[in-house]
Amino acid sequence: MDDLNRLIARRRRQDLIFGAFGLVCTMLGIATLVILLVDLVMDGLPRLNWAFLTSANSIIDPEKAGILIPLVDSLLIMLVTAAAAVPLGVAAGVYLEEYARKNWLTTFIELNISNLAAVPSILYGLLSLGLLLYYLNLHQLGITGADQRWPLGPRGSLAAAGITLALLVLPIVIVATREALRSIPLTIREAAYALGATRWQVVWHHLLPYSSGGIATGIIIGLSRAIGETAPLVTIGAAGFWLVLPPSPIQSAPPFLSFAWLLEPFSAMPIQIFTWTQDARPEFRVNAAAAAVVLIVMTLSLNAVAIVLRYRLRRRINW
Repeated sequence: MDDLNRLIARRRRQDLIFGAFGLVCTMLGIATLVILLVDLVMDGLPRLNWAFLTSANSIIDPEKAGILIPLVDSLLIMLVTAAAAVPLGVAAGVYLEEYARKNWLTTFIELNISNLAAVPSILYGLLSLGLLLYYLNLHQLGITGADQRWPLGPRGSLAAAGITLALLVLPIVIVATREALRSIPLTIREAAYALGATRWQVVWHHLLPYSSGGIATGIIIGLSRAIGETAPLVTIGAAGFWLVLPPSPIQSAPPFLSFAWLLEPFSAMPIQIFTWTQDARPEFRVNAAAAAVVLIVMTLSLNAVAIVLRYRLRRRINW
């Protein structure tokens, strides 16, 4: 009995030491992140104002340089990314989880989807450079290899950028959809089938509503990753300095929608930050810090929306 008590006491001490070690590591990571964020906010605070958000860029006067154009371009790119990745990713996840037969082919597809989620993002940029720009010609109209502004080849458009990031996000959406569907108890499916529902009715009226919180969380987390990507956009020719807003998607005359902006050249928030950090003038470094704060706020806002949406959707579900 004494040996058993000593063994239990030793195990408790080990658990206590391990817990304390884990807590120290966690606090170190959080403290490092807080210090970096505070330093970034302090550096960019002098430029965080309304004029900075609503002004175009400038290479002459850092005080007049703003992030309006890369901010609008980033939002439009996210619009294309969501429109391309969400329907396809959710449909693929539903098919693989609920419809596809379990054989070597589906196992091969599932393995490759999991591997694609870990592929470096620059490879998606190289894929888009060859497929979208050179093969499908989704480049900005009028920009050719002879143009001195972009001598390396065709410059990518907003459509090419959105599809590139959609390819990056697609494996994340598929995996999130499948995991959300797997979390639904099997009894839900069996009860629906017992009442005579078809497979599509089970998916549409039961599985998708019950799994919508997890699916939405995966989608927004994927978009949060995409909004900060730089390498794929650099590969397809994102502009580090651009002074022209794309045409508005909404028009005052019928048909009230315009898609001309899809083939416009673009910049983006990560590209603008990178460009400013390369400037030797310290004032542009302040602009880069302010733009980074705005990008972090956008990313955290997307994650906050995911948390609130998941909470609200789960409250509406009664198993």
